[in-house]
Amino acid sequence: MGGGMPSGDRPSRGTGRAVGAELTAKRPKPKLKKVLPEIWKLMVPRRSLLLISFLVMVVNRVSGLILPGSTRYLIDNVMTYGQMQLLPRIIGVVILATVIQGITSFTLTQMLSKEGQRLISELRMQVQEHIGRLPVAFYDENRTGTLVARIMTDVEGVRNLIGTGLMDFVGGVLTAILAFVYLIHLSVSMTLLTFCILVLFGLILQNAFKTIRPIFRERAKINAEVTGRLTESLGGVRVVKGYHAEASEAKVFAGGVKRLLDNVISSLTAQSLMSLASTAVLGVVGSLIMYMGARHVHAGTLTKGGYVAYNMFLVFMIAPIVQLVNIGTQLTEALAGLDRTTEILSEQEEDSEPGRTQTADAIRGDVGFENVEFEYEAGKPVLHGISFDSKPGTVTALVGSSGSGKSTMISLICGFHSATTGRVLIDGVDLATIRMSSYRQQLGVVLQETFLFDGTIRENVKFSRPRATEEQVMEACRIARVDEFAEKFPEGYDTIVGERGVKLSGGQRQRLSIARAILAGLGVGGDDSGWAESFDAGADYVCDRASAVDDSAGRPDIGD
Repeated sequence: MGGGMPSGDRPSRGTGRAVGAELTAKRPKPKLKKVLPEIWKLMVPRRSLLLISFLVMVVNRVSGLILPGSTRYLIDNVMTYGQMQLLPRIIGVVILATVIQGITSFTLTQMLSKEGQRLISELRMQVQEHIGRLPVAFYDENRTGTLVARIMTDVEGVRNLIGTGLMDFVGGVLTAILAFVYLIHLSVSMTLLTFCILVLFGLILQNAFKTIRPIFRERAKINAEVTGRLTESLGGVRVVKGYHAEASEAKVFAGGVKRLLDNVISSLTAQSLMSLASTAVLGVVGSLIMYMGARHVHAGTLTKGGYVAYNMFLVFMIAPIVQLVNIGTQLTEALAGLDRTTEILSEQEEDSEPGRTQTADAIRGDVGFENVEFEYEAGKPVLHGISFDSKPGTVTALVGSSGSGKSTMISLICGFHSATTGRVLIDGVDLATIRMSSYRQQLGVVLQETFLFDGTIRENVKFSRPRATEEQVMEACRIARVDEFAEKFPEGYDTIVGERGVKLSGGQRQRLSIARAILAGLGVGGDDSGWAESFDAGADYVCDRASAVDDSAGRPDIGD
């Protein structure tokens, strides 16, 4: 067998800034044109809902224009010419329009807000399922907290692409167009002047959104980094306290929070400048309309009612454009989140590799290495020319100093990584050609770092085989000697083990992990637990018993 490299030479997962940031840093940022197909994919299944919502929104916006439109007739016909018989009709129409506007607003909020939340749930499940199918190498390069942020946070703003944000945007544009048409009818000169000013303001907004979008994208990345480090700190609280590192961890977290604060402040500054510009536009347009409107009324080309109606409709045209500052910010944030979500969904799944075309049949357990070399980083090999055979019904021990490559070899057998050169054979078939989903159903692993879920003892044992009967679970626990301590707890096998099994001793966690592997009905057993270094005497004896069971079934055990 070849040797490995010192453990210190292996790439670290926690050095410097969060490695999770590399997920976005390594790729060019997708342009808006590349995100549009993803938006379309989200809309197609909901096209019926969006069409109905659009029609309801049109009714809502048109009914909202009845009130300003009625003021012209109220002032000119009722107040000026005394046509009091029109007053009840005007009031009735305004009340009816207000009721319709209220009902349609309620309907839109109910339909779109709920659908937006459903979309978030679907995307979270889709991203989580996709991440679960990615190769272990992906997890080696990305912090757990970063991936949690990808699943839970990045998709949050996407609801604005389907929900009320999108309809507010479209509704604002529609209202502005309807108001513009009516304003042209009242006064062409005033409307064209106002339109030119608004076009200039629109160009300013366009450039502003181009500036602010990368800020939101960077915010999501920083948030993921901070979350990742915080997750590590909380998960390793015993190490932190053991080395009295509370102050240093607090300093690191404070640095991340400061970066996040700086990002938020920069975005708020940009938003404030846009709000300032919109306020200035309102002031300039309002002043011009007062000047030109007064001259038109004095010249008799515009009635007083028409002037009041013009100002009210002008508000309905300008207000949606001003609101685009807030709505556009929401949509920009949603697009940034969709950028990052699209990136992670584009990662190649483990079984989608072109070479993995074979499905593993019932495994006999003949394991072989043929001149295997492996490297975590290009040009830095960890294993050199490894060759050996492990026949069914045998126990193969991998012996060597710490960092010599024992765990790496177990990882290759489990399919967590693929050999750089050479072949890892399972029953004579190259493991690189086998679909991992069919292979791992027959694989049992006891890892060096025993991991238990925050559930009961029974749930942790059944994790490897959820449909196992109670008798099968008890038999696995008996072989692994889990029964010796589980039955002493007041709750027995329903005892909660705590996060990562913190309520159990190290030896008890090892036995529980072994029971889980036994229940899997091993075709190949991979033991990365380092017996000589970390097992207690009881657990060592358990491994002997488990090995004896596997020997009788003709299965190989490979351990370091």
